[in-house]
Amino acid sequence: MNDFIFDLTPIWTFVLGLGVFLYVLLDGFDLGVGMLFNFAPDTRARNLVMNSIAPIWDGNETWLILGGVGLMAAFPLAFAIIIPAVYFPIAIMLLALVFRGVAFEFRFRDADRKGFWDHAFGYGSLVATFAQGVVLGAFIQGFKVEGRHFVGSSFDCFTPFSALTGVALVFGYSLLGAGWLVMKTEGDLQDQARRLGRRALLGVLAAIGIVSLWTPAVDPDIAHRWFSWPNLAWFAPVPVITAALAVLTWWSFGRKAEALPFLGAVGLFAMSYLGIAISLWPMIVPHHYTLWQAASSESTQAFLLVGTLFLLPVILLYSGWSYWVFRGKVRADIGYH
Repeated sequence: MNDFIFDLTPIWTFVLGLGVFLYVLLDGFDLGVGMLFNFAPDTRARNLVMNSIAPIWDGNETWLILGGVGLMAAFPLAFAIIIPAVYFPIAIMLLALVFRGVAFEFRFRDADRKGFWDHAFGYGSLVATFAQGVVLGAFIQGFKVEGRHFVGSSFDCFTPFSALTGVALVFGYSLLGAGWLVMKTEGDLQDQARRLGRRALLGVLAAIGIVSLWTPAVDPDIAHRWFSWPNLAWFAPVPVITAALAVLTWWSFGRKAEALPFLGAVGLFAMSYLGIAISLWPMIVPHHYTLWQAASSESTQAFLLVGTLFLLPVILLYSGWSYWVFRGKVRADIGYH
């Protein structure tokens, strides 16, 4: 009788997918707030913008670590191919995140150069976001692989398509950031966030449209997956729901809705994430290796899963608790120290 082996790859796929999505969502909105930071009209408004994310911004980056470690441990072949292929944008992203974090702290402690740190915070957020978009675009396009090794150039990731996805993510994170500021601020600052949110939404919708046409045009497999029958019927709800969410989000930015703009932006990100997953499934190294082919051994996955099942609920609990404690509107008399 053959030994029964429980397939842990779908579980690790879920864990990795959840980690990546939560990072994009949570660090995405605070990077978006950072990009909108320098649009604030004066020092008081900028203080409020920064205080809106001060208690939770560094905890959001926990999900980046979880995603990177999960990819390395559960899908080592994918890690060994993807990381060299996108080495430069990842390095740029990490340096920008570090510079942004330094600016966050020094702004409150180096009053003589507050203007410099203000710009460092805003531009650090912009560079980190654009670099993440380049990584996404390079991943969607795929990599040059021979056997089990990346054989392309470290500059192959810089293409017109990856530049487009970089710009798209800038608009996307700005949309999340505007939704967050609508929830957390009041008065003129909230009104400005609503206006900026609508502009960001237009950029997001333009990017979604271009990417949705570009990818099937250059990749016959993606075109066949989306437009062959009966897939066309099965996947039709994705663009329909996306369009409905876009209308709802636009409407909510123009009304007195508080949480709805942010929730609408989250919904648009979720549908875009689902669209990418549909296009590439079950590949983790597009055009070369599936999730199962790139996965580590069953014993390694099982060993790592034990620790993850303890760690993941802890991360979720302390993240949820921090958001609960610091819920509500940010006020000028409650500052970051």
